[in-house]
Amino acid sequence: MFHKRLFIPGPVEVRPEMLLALARPQLGHRSQEWKDIYKGICEKLQKLLKTQQTVMLYTSSSSGAWETAVRQGSLKKILCTTCGAFSERWQQTAELNGIPHDTLAFDWGKGVKTDEIDKALATGQYDAVTYVLNETSTGIRNPIEDVCALLKSKYPDVFIMVDAVSAMAGEDIPVDDLGIDMIFAGLQKCFGLPAGLAVVMISDRFFERAKEAKTPGFYFNALKLKGNHDKNQTLTTPSIPQAFALDAQLDDMFVEGLENRYKRHAEMAAVVQAWAKEHFAMFSEEGYYSKTVSCIENTKGVSIADINKELARHNAMISNGYGKLKETCFRIAHMADTQIWEILGILALIERILGFKKWV
Repeated sequence: MFHKRLFIPGPVEVRPEMLLALARPQLGHRSQEWKDIYKGICEKLQKLLKTQQTVMLYTSSSSGAWETAVRQGSLKKILCTTCGAFSERWQQTAELNGIPHDTLAFDWGKGVKTDEIDKALATGQYDAVTYVLNETSTGIRNPIEDVCALLKSKYPDVFIMVDAVSAMAGEDIPVDDLGIDMIFAGLQKCFGLPAGLAVVMISDRFFERAKEAKTPGFYFNALKLKGNHDKNQTLTTPSIPQAFALDAQLDDMFVEGLENRYKRHAEMAAVVQAWAKEHFAMFSEEGYYSKTVSCIENTKGVSIADINKELARHNAMISNGYGKLKETCFRIAHMADTQIWEILGILALIERILGFKKWV
């Protein structure tokens, strides 16, 4: 069986060391050994996110955290900001849960503008904003620093609930300094692990608001989850193998150094984006480029499917455009444990497949 080296924005390539960590023998999820592991993981995640607030694990994809957010993060109406496929799912989650909301939509490939959020919040209709820090479908990195500063200065009672699925562990997110009320990510992107757990930070004031939620649900009920978390347990049986791997990966992140890790991500992004401008064009709006995945406009009209067929012959894979961007764009991920030399290699391989350079 030939393994394709993944340069897609999730699931990402997983190092052999992490695959070995997944293979540790199981243990009882109510045992003291598990409680010690769980407590240690959550403390490491607090360090990663620079927060004293509660950080817990969900045995679900990050989508589960959307349910917690919309069901329990608003008592009035939510302002859902959208700029691509995944930010639009915030709106869909609110709609399907029957939660009052309005959508502030921006075109795919454009960033979410803070001044437009300001105008919407000035109406006084909303007590929460949903926000995607890094829109995986379009390679947009939204200016979370600006919107958090806006809320602090003008709308301190409005919560901000952040999808950081393809950003967390790939860039610095100082949660407490920013004043984020809820933020979450899955393991299958910048954490460099298989899917199966979500990392979720929930603020103290979010828990207070959750007490008044009329339909909090069960599996994603913040207060039920917190009650077990405070005992170093999970509400239901967790995905123990992923927790073993997360524990090991966090240790490795601190050995690398978080600043070094974030610098590596920024450097890889710069390489890919410069290459994209040389040979194609960036689909994402200038000034809003992601630090973890580049969405590149297919200005040459090449077949992305055919490129991937050829890449498969060399045991590699990139990502087609997402949804309506299929074949009109393609995406190259530069996240997790990927190194710059690997990025240079995949770019050189694409150049040779397309005839930009001859084989040597």
